[in-house]
Amino acid sequence: MDKLLALQAFVETVRCGGFSAAGRSLGVATSSVTRLVSSLEAELQSVLLNRSTRQVGVTQAGQAYFERAVAILEALAEADAAVCDGGVQARGRLSVSAPVEFGRRIIAPRLGRLLERHPQLELNLRLSDEVVDLLGERVDVAVRLGSTLISDDVVSLGVGEFQRWLVASPAYLARSEPIDAPQGLLTHQCLRFDYGTVSQPWQFKASGEVQQLAVRGRLHSNNADVLREATLAGQGVALLADWLVRDDVANGRLQRLLDRYTISPGSASGAISVLYLPNRRGSRRVAAFVEFLRELLAG
Repeated sequence: MDKLLALQAFVETVRCGGFSAAGRSLGVATSSVTRLVSSLEAELQSVLLNRSTRQVGVTQAGQAYFERAVAILEALAEADAAVCDGGVQARGRLSVSAPVEFGRRIIAPRLGRLLERHPQLELNLRLSDEVVDLLGERVDVAVRLGSTLISDDVVSLGVGEFQRWLVASPAYLARSEPIDAPQGLLTHQCLRFDYGTVSQPWQFKASGEVQQLAVRGRLHSNNADVLREATLAGQGVALLADWLVRDDVANGRLQRLLDRYTISPGSASGAISVLYLPNRRGSRRVAAFVEFLRELLAG
């Protein structure tokens, strides 16, 4: 028995829910998959899969073995990629984490450029507004907006910048008090991003002066597009990234307010950064993505 092939056959059978589907996925005969899994069970002297006429289910022992087998196969794939990762071509799997709307609106529509330029690169783009653990979640590169991390444990590179715009819909402004100065927001519904347990006042900078306001409102969300949609629906005033609302402002669906100020939640910057672990220095895969993102943002 080829142990590596047997592990691949077992893992794919669990993922696909059957021997036939696993065979199609691996490009081998169903009988070969069945034989490999049976040989693996015989060697382990343990039943990994429950067979029935309709489906294949994993046993308790099989589930534990599956999780370890997946880790082994992923580690092997990573080892193979690491050997080639310092070469001229970007090769192998690259796991990238990015904020949800930034990933959907900025990165995803242009991914063809990256994949066409590097035909041997396999990309896993994971979208989340939560701060990811690069090591624990096995992420190669994380895109961060509005903060620059300085740490010996993580490499941080600036790749671009953005602004935050204070916006509201014409309908909301028509029925509300005018907003001519930051203090005017204290009587308005302010739609705010949910940063968890930390409350972020809005900070206004102009002519060397800084003001901070503890604005209030009934809607919080950890997704920027939820706030955008609520703003379009006339529910209040929101502080949103320029790349998210630029088209809405240009088309008149939203109006930009207090544009003489630089506005941010707390002391957050407008930096767009990529983070990766120190052991990824010299990685051609990471360098390929950083180069792609810099070109994208410069354009």
